Amino acid sequence: MRTMTAKDLKNQTGKAMRTVSRGEKVIVTLRGRPFALISPMTSVSLAESSLRSPEDAWKDIESALKKTRPRFKNVKEAMNWTRKR
Repeated sequence: MRTMTAKDLKNQTGKAMRTVSRGEKVIVTLRGRPFALISPMTSVSLAESSLRSPEDAWKDIESALKKTRPRFKNVKEAMNWTRKR
C-alpha cells in the first residue's frame, strides 16, 4: 500500500492511478493524517457503494429541470448578469 500527501496526489495523479491500476491501494494524507483511501473498483465494491445508475440519475436531473424556470431569458442576458452590466 502506497502513501501520498494530498499535494503529491495533486501533482502526481497519473502515478497514483497507475498504482491503483496495478491493484494496489493508495492512502492520501492531509496534514500528516490519513484522509482518504484510493482503491481499485470491483463489481462488489461498486454494488456496495450504492451509486445509482447513470440512467436513474439523469431521470432525476431531467425531472428537476422541468420543475424549475430559467433565471434568464437567454445566454446573452446571463452573460451580462455575470459581468455586472
